[in-house]
Amino acid sequence: MSLPAAPFGRVLTAMVTPFTADGAVDLDGVAAVASHLLDHGNDGVVVSGTTGESPTTTVPEDTEILRAVKDAVGDRGTVVAGVGTNATAHSVELAVQAEKVGVDAVLLVAPYYNKPGPAGMLHHFTEVARATSLPVMLYDVPGRTGQAIAPSTYEAARRLENVTSVKSATGNPLDAVALRQLGYDVYAGDDSLLLGYLAHGACGVVSVAGHVVGEQLRRVVEQFGSDPAGALDTFTTLLPVFDAVMGVPNYGATTAKAALELLGVLDGRHVRGPLVPLDDDEVAALRAVIQKAGLL
Repeated sequence: MSLPAAPFGRVLTAMVTPFTADGAVDLDGVAAVASHLLDHGNDGVVVSGTTGESPTTTVPEDTEILRAVKDAVGDRGTVVAGVGTNATAHSVELAVQAEKVGVDAVLLVAPYYNKPGPAGMLHHFTEVARATSLPVMLYDVPGRTGQAIAPSTYEAARRLENVTSVKSATGNPLDAVALRQLGYDVYAGDDSLLLGYLAHGACGVVSVAGHVVGEQLRRVVEQFGSDPAGALDTFTTLLPVFDAVMGVPNYGATTAKAALELLGVLDGRHVRGPLVPLDDDEVAALRAVIQKAGLL
């Protein structure tokens, strides 16, 4: 069984945005994380997404972050720029800037908090897609945005020439079937559901745990087509790491940064409010899981 073509690579990680102790963007840290990910199993990176704490960064900061990532990645992998906000004009501005930097695609999350409804959501997607010639990856994550992208919206958005892929984090791998039938390239947006998404037509994953287990995720994806039982065995070994990174109350950027600190990639785990960094007990619990998995 061969996997569908993956336009941006099989394994991408939604990378963190490192900050200094005083809250400034740590551009050296940004470059270090991007290089680490490309050196450890990732085909590319997604910048300024949820895990990148994008609601807390300014437009000038977003541009600096993208440039630092592009310089670090070079031709080794793809760079997808998160441009999703809950203000259409703001997302248009970010998409235009991302294209000027020279990224490979943009990630456009469903507008959060506003709950615009299908017509408003399609308007948002249309305005952003028309502002750039870059491929657009929609991002469906109702647990964060408050509502899922409606099937009718997906169907209409696919008529836009450059809206070509979806990061699906709906919790239902079956969604990949309908999206594939509409012509979308589908990326799993939930590490723990990766096998289910692959079985239903996804071409790869946009991960968070990939900060720590990028090489192992690549092995799962590569094994899936020719050795499903082996893929399941490899995947099973990753479940404690998934749980440690994404299954705790204070998760995502906080746990990924703490893991990178433990791995020596970052020299701190600073985040911007309203997030708070993991405390020492939480870091100790994370360390125990990573050590048991043989990653330290």
